Amino acid sequence: MRKIYVYFISLLFSLSAAELAAQDTVLFPLKIRVGFDLVGPGIYIYDNDHLSLEGYISFDKSEKMSFVLEGGYVDYKYSQYNYDYHSTGFFGRAGVDFNFLKPEISKGRYWAGLGLRYGLSIYDNETPMYDQDNYWGTFTSSIPLSSGTGHFIEVTPGFRTELLRNLSLGWTVRLKVLLSGGGGKDLKPIYLPGYGNGGKNATLGISYYISWNIAYKTKRVITKPVVVEEPEETEEEGVVKQNTGNM
Repeated sequence: MRKIYVYFISLLFSLSAAELAAQDTVLFPLKIRVGFDLVGPGIYIYDNDHLSLEGYISFDKSEKMSFVLEGGYVDYKYSQYNYDYHSTGFFGRAGVDFNFLKPEISKGRYWAGLGLRYGLSIYDNETPMYDQDNYWGTFTSSIPLSSGTGHFIEVTPGFRTELLRNLSLGWTVRLKVLLSGGGGKDLKPIYLPGYGNGGKNATLGISYYISWNIAYKTKRVITKPVVVEEPEETEEEGVVKQNTGNM
């Protein structure tokens, strides 16, 4: 009985080895990434009234899909001839990224695909001064500090490439749709952290990330099953088989 068990175990290992030999596979590293956006600090160098700090962390679920968490802080000021505006707040996004590249091309180093995000913005805004003209002339007033919460969704196509070991660069275009600005119908925020112009139902943005990544697991991915063709039967072999069947 023991010899029979040993025989069946050996047979299973042989079948598994034969199956792997009959397929094309690639070793794909699943990674955890931590990144920082370079666009926000770049804008602040030229415009001290707009500070935006943003980062992200992602986790590869498979060679095709990753879970993503993003977050940041915004301090925004705007002035024109008849009013001043100030908004500060935090924002977060959660979603998934889909890689359209084949595993044998991506190899865990390259990404070209599409992401989906849900965004939440928590902010304080105020208008320290504004001038208003009426029949009796011009008077100056203000709108006190108030808090709000906004919601939006994003579609984020982009690219990423690993330049050095564990170091990647990439960019993402952000197509944003506002679900709720949090200020009501008649008091929309001028600027919504993480979204942009609170008076628009859709906005466009871009992020340029530098990220550090490390593989936490290596997965064997089947890229192309090999089709084993049966040899053609010759006329002589057919005669032998027929005679054997008759016997």
